[in-house]
Amino acid sequence: MTGKGAEVAKDVLSNLIVEAVKHVYEENDKQVIVNVDDIKLEKKVGSGIEDSELIDGIVLDKEKVHPNMPRHVKDAKIALLDIALEIKSTEVDAKIQITDPSQMQAFIDMEDKMLRAMVDKVVKSSAMVVFCQKGIDDLAQHYLAKHGIYAARRIKKSDMEKLARATGGNIVSNLDDLGARDLGYAAVVEEKKFGDEELTYVTGCKKAKAVTILVKGGTQHVVDEVERAIKDAIGDIAAALKVGKIVAGAGATEVEVARGLRKFANSLSGREQLAVLAFADSLEVIPITLAENAGLDPIDTLTEMKAAHDKGQTWAGLDVFSGKVIDVWKKGVIEPLKIKTQAIKSASEVAELILRIDDVLAAGTRGSGGPQMPPGMGHGDFGGE
Repeated sequence: MTGKGAEVAKDVLSNLIVEAVKHVYEENDKQVIVNVDDIKLEKKVGSGIEDSELIDGIVLDKEKVHPNMPRHVKDAKIALLDIALEIKSTEVDAKIQITDPSQMQAFIDMEDKMLRAMVDKVVKSSAMVVFCQKGIDDLAQHYLAKHGIYAARRIKKSDMEKLARATGGNIVSNLDDLGARDLGYAAVVEEKKFGDEELTYVTGCKKAKAVTILVKGGTQHVVDEVERAIKDAIGDIAAALKVGKIVAGAGATEVEVARGLRKFANSLSGREQLAVLAFADSLEVIPITLAENAGLDPIDTLTEMKAAHDKGQTWAGLDVFSGKVIDVWKKGVIEPLKIKTQAIKSASEVAELILRIDDVLAAGTRGSGGPQMPPGMGHGDFGGE
């Protein structure tokens, strides 16, 4: 997060991020699983960056659907529905002809009865909170409110999946199958006002496998910048945990790899040796760029770093704040091994691609014997007399 908009609150944010990753971290047959999709980022403009918080559960950008519903539900049993609590329209075009006013009333009564039956199934399951992926009819809202049930609708599929992971509930696609065993649990479900908007907090989940980082900032631009920094940081931690290996940053790794490549080059000859030495030079661009960005002399800095590595100081890197070469591992400047290897692989593939294109262009020029003139036109003939 250093060097980005989130730097001012990096200590607070870094603690939130580590805690969030620890919540979604799992080990399965000695295989580490870190599903970063289970960490939900909810952005809100207002307050400062340092006021960002980690919610042990899910925060939904939704409000309760009816004003008479409770704002606060304790020890909540939660139903997750992937169906609409509405009257379905017919799949085919159909017309209903009514010849008598009583028939109209019977039609309305039947709709009412169907909606009441839906709500009764929810009540029978002992659910106290309903999160619906689709719509909830106004009449159904009224009946739910009468039973003291908190409900929110039009919840995104990704949020429904996170709710299932956090609360331990099952997403139900058929009301007839809804039972107590399908319900999730949260210590508290409540509606909170943040600025001009209402948010639904689902907190106090048992062994929550999905959490929310509520990102705050003074303006939309600041919030967006902080969100990008947090996503990068989460990806870094996840990559380190999955591979289980980290290396030092601050240019230490690149200088050490370049040093090893130069030793390897001595075992080669001819063009191969030149290619390996060129690869080593390209890796040293990283510490050189670091030095330039810190306002230091790149040649002196690189020379000092190389001398330290020749003395066996594997993690000697550049402290950009003091301008000195130090043991950056002890300083805590570390990076996931996966990011380093991926960067080198990607750069190598791009370089190889460019060289192949150069070869094709060069071969085409050699094969043509120089630029070709249009038919009937010799050198010096430009259409004049």
